Amino acid sequence: MLVLPILQFIAGPCVVESEAITYTVAERLALIRERMGISLLFKSSYRKANRTSIRSFTGLPMDVALRILAGVRERFNLPVLTDVHESWEVPLVAAVVDAIQIPAFLCRQTDLLLAAGKSGKTVNIKKGQFAAPEDMIKAVEKVRSTGNNHVLVTERGTTFGYHDLVVDMRSLIRMRATGARVFYDATHSLQQPSIGETSGGLRSMIPPLARAAVAIGVDGIFFETHPQPEKALSDAATQIPLDYAERFIEQLLEIDELVRSKGWYNEEIS
Repeated sequence: MLVLPILQFIAGPCVVESEAITYTVAERLALIRERMGISLLFKSSYRKANRTSIRSFTGLPMDVALRILAGVRERFNLPVLTDVHESWEVPLVAAVVDAIQIPAFLCRQTDLLLAAGKSGKTVNIKKGQFAAPEDMIKAVEKVRSTGNNHVLVTERGTTFGYHDLVVDMRSLIRMRATGARVFYDATHSLQQPSIGETSGGLRSMIPPLARAAVAIGVDGIFFETHPQPEKALSDAATQIPLDYAERFIEQLLEIDELVRSKGWYNEEIS
């Protein structure tokens, strides 16, 4: 079973675009992991089921994308996470990855949560843009009802009118009530959904909000990264440049070390 020490990182390109891009990102992240001694879970969606336009890229054939993800594990010794969208996908995906992710729009789908739990893999549940943080308790209970206690919950912003999200940092504290490890999605939470043919985003706000989340005391940070974000086939507006990933991680580790060394993470007032 996948072990996730603090501070954990989940990172990778939004979607498996090609073997070359996926391996380029995996190789760089593996080097960063070794150099900095961090725990890092490689993330890339083998397929994108939720796209703004019918003309948007949805992914490579399933067998090709899963083969590439299996290659990330074998070549770079990185644990791998990917999304599932329907219950029948879970056994096929679980055969080649270490963790399964429930997309935000599907966080209430009981059959999907149960199937993911029964896989025995670590399950990361994204909080729906429509959901209150307390709602995640029920989602976590569904996975744990299968006997699987390896559950993560991830904050990725809340719908704020049309074409925008807002990050309520209180959610990071309230989701601790689930008993699951709490992650902050630093990139999806800065999306501006469905602007034109694709979603927009506020890339410049990713570092400061991620630093704020770590200062609050999350267990991990989720972010997407690409060698050339502007050319990415999915989430081009909110992936961070691969060349910036190490500096980004370094900043977050420095803040995390300070917060934990001072004991602020567990400090409460009444």
